[in-house]
Amino acid sequence: MKTFKLSVLFILLFTIISCGGKGEKKEVPSSKKTTETPKETKPKVDLYSDIEASNDIILTSNDAMKFSKEILKVEGGKKVKITFKHTGKMDKKVMGHNFVLLKKGVSMSSFGNKAASASSNEYIPENTEDVIVHTKLIGGGEETTIEFDAPAAGTYRFICSFPGHYAVMNGKFIVI
Repeated sequence: MKTFKLSVLFILLFTIISCGGKGEKKEVPSSKKTTETPKETKPKVDLYSDIEASNDIILTSNDAMKFSKEILKVEGGKKVKITFKHTGKMDKKVMGHNFVLLKKGVSMSSFGNKAASASSNEYIPENTEDVIVHTKLIGGGEETTIEFDAPAAGTYRFICSFPGHYAVMNGKFIVI
């Protein structure tokens, strides 16, 4: 008798669970056509509003393969000056760094792979059209400065093109 009651209880529970028990209603397609109201377009929000724009940037790197900033924000239509310093101690042949600003849509990994074989040109592929601007390759204790006109408004990627560094040494360059 106990087995019978347990079986009935099990079947009852199984039935309730398999029916969903959520009280969901299935919609039946209507033959009436409805007109959807166009969705409002939301204004673009500056996700980096807490970062102040500066066209005079000091960016450092170190022997631990890190840029001091992952986001650089500049004002469009103006000159940009980047002073790039390698605060580490290792030679550029072992732990060289550079700043490479890529054009929109350029894949960091594709560019990084091409750059790895360009040692004779400080890891910048010859005749590349993927780069807006770049610094020379520097080693520990060195620094370099570049000046250029800010590109059009938008978000760009910057990397270090020394072999393998782009995977951890990269960031966003935002022009407002």
